[in-house]
Amino acid sequence: MSGRKTIEPTHRYRNNDKAVGVGNAFWDLSERNGLAGIVAELDDGRPGVLHTEDGHEFTNFTCCSYLDLDSHPEVIEGAVAALRRFGVLDHCIPRSRVQIPALLELEASLGELFGSDVVAAISAGVASAGLLPLIASGHLGNGVRPLMVFDKNCHVSMAGAKPACADETEVVSCGHHDLTFLQDMCKRYERVAYVVDGSDSLGGYAPVRELAELQEKYGLLVYYDDSHSLSAYGERGIGYVRTHCPVLDERTITVATLNKAFGTSGAVILLDGYPKDALRVVERFAGALSYSQPMNTAAVGASLASAEIHRTEELTELQGRLRANIALFDSHIKTEQTGTTFPIRLVPMSDETVIEAGRRVYRAGFHVSPVFFPIVPRGTAGLRVMLRAGQTEEQIRGLCAALVEVGVPQAAPVSEQASVPEQTSVPEQASVSVEGAR
Repeated sequence: MSGRKTIEPTHRYRNNDKAVGVGNAFWDLSERNGLAGIVAELDDGRPGVLHTEDGHEFTNFTCCSYLDLDSHPEVIEGAVAALRRFGVLDHCIPRSRVQIPALLELEASLGELFGSDVVAAISAGVASAGLLPLIASGHLGNGVRPLMVFDKNCHVSMAGAKPACADETEVVSCGHHDLTFLQDMCKRYERVAYVVDGSDSLGGYAPVRELAELQEKYGLLVYYDDSHSLSAYGERGIGYVRTHCPVLDERTITVATLNKAFGTSGAVILLDGYPKDALRVVERFAGALSYSQPMNTAAVGASLASAEIHRTEELTELQGRLRANIALFDSHIKTEQTGTTFPIRLVPMSDETVIEAGRRVYRAGFHVSPVFFPIVPRGTAGLRVMLRAGQTEEQIRGLCAALVEVGVPQAAPVSEQASVPEQTSVPEQASVSVEGAR
């Protein structure tokens, strides 16, 4: 068969050879040590506790349901009630042709809650795959094809759209939160769109206020994924971006999953200042958003119930419990995220020690996620800890003791701790993730 042509990949937008070749070894090692592929059931009597078939019990510190709303009785009942009311699980018709009123009710409720026009999606990844090429072609924006600048660390759900965007316009990547680069591009190009996480999956927030200055001065369009802060942050859970961004018009587009602190399923696209015609273009041409894949009826009903909880003092109480648990963890373990409101803590480890440390913590009764290349750059591995409102002091103190046992530095005594202001970003911690750290 000699003489046949072989293909040399350009690796312009992704490199599976590198990601799979290096990362898969870590995944295999994780699985061999019982840290991946775990099958476990919830313990009805103890929130956050799971047990495996062989009887091992552990407290789960890898769940993104930061407010524990996914098990809230009203959320569960909302899903059941919607199924009974509408009598169908999946209405498998593109919404541009026929739709039942459930989705419209949800979008109206969430629109009032978050103070924006809302388009529902089956996931944030589907939303980004559909929206970003429309931004690249100028059909969602001011009609000018922008230079698409993807943050080096932006989640794979956004970075995966680079090839489709490159068919419509020029695509580049920039360093993590590199405001100088963005300003230079704004001076050179008539229109620039910046794609970035509003809240990072490895801890920290985008420099929202500084980006707003570029928006005001140059008309920069910023596309945020704020999945990790929705519900967990801000009045009525509007998230970090909408709490701090003064530019809430067509220059700011935000997507966020409802699967995390909101406690349900699906995603929202938050838009401001776009005419109805633009929303119709999204409905009809945004890839999978325009297929017969809307949020199912159970997810809609659960989301309607969660939205009502967001309008009550219960949300404020849950946010307060989450912040208290974050502070408790910080009082025992020092990380680069210490002192922030972000519910994720990344405990640094070496590539050589992270799996063994994770195994020992798991055997002690606590599951945390070992993260490694390509989730993070080589040499910056760590254990990712997800804090939630429903975790008990005993569970958090127990985890901290287990981490100290495997060599994690303790925090300074309270009397020696300096006051740490709320930060808007953290040092660079992750390159574009193929696996998706979420």
